[in-house]
Amino acid sequence: MFTYKTSGVCSRQIDFDIVDGKVHNVKFTGGCNGNLQGIGHLIEGMEVHEAISRLEGIRCGMKPTSCPDQLSKALKERV
Repeated sequence: MFTYKTSGVCSRQIDFDIVDGKVHNVKFTGGCNGNLQGIGHLIEGMEVHEAISRLEGIRCGMKPTSCPDQLSKALKERV
């Protein structure tokens, strides 16, 4: 299990696993619970690079980042 401390978003932390190059068990601490659970379920089992390409650069309102973008940064650190 990897842990990533987020920055600039409502969630405080993201926990996840990477097994055989695929994303598993994504859990956000804080933030919009329902939406973040949905993101975790949608990318469950997805190839890491595919998840990064889909999530990278998403913004939340006027913020320069978002919880999905933070997840892409967390994944990038692990590949």
